Amino acid sequence: MKKFVFFIFLITIPSFAGARENPMFGQGAENSFFLYTAQGTGSGTLFKLIAPNFWDFNRMNLLMLQYSQPTTVFRLPGRQSLHLVQNIAYGSEKGLSFGAIGISWDASLFDWNGYYTGFGLGPYMRDNRDRWVESRLVFGIKFFIGKQLSDRWNAEFFTIHFSNGNFTNKNEGFNFAGFSVGYSF
Repeated sequence: MKKFVFFIFLITIPSFAGARENPMFGQGAENSFFLYTAQGTGSGTLFKLIAPNFWDFNRMNLLMLQYSQPTTVFRLPGRQSLHLVQNIAYGSEKGLSFGAIGISWDASLFDWNGYYTGFGLGPYMRDNRDRWVESRLVFGIKFFIGKQLSDRWNAEFFTIHFSNGNFTNKNEGFNFAGFSVGYSF
């Protein structure tokens, strides 16, 4: 019975999210830029994305610039994005800094009265290997809660996890939490 209820819930999500324009973009907008800033919340698993009580803030800051265009992801309002990422590590975390370029597909699962929530997934290529993740190829998984501030401006709270899916021996992963501001045009 639980599986049946969960299945019904999953197939009704598109009816909630698809009820209006894409909440991540302004009316008629076909492009957007977002600027992200975040604090490192420690290495570890994906579970840390949704469990703030397990965050251990470390000496890392993330800056990310995102260019996006609207799309759909399994009939959900979405965005396809290009990312430029810079992680700046200092103090005891020195040596964990990296730059990266990546792409992602984000989907809005639910939106109501200008608020929306969703998730994103995509591959990223880093400029180096380090003691937390041996590979240059990593995957980014993001959860976000956003608010459409006006027809052109959005703000989001997000958490993001970078790891290689355990295809090398070392894969502690990177976790971040932060805010972003976006402009649609």
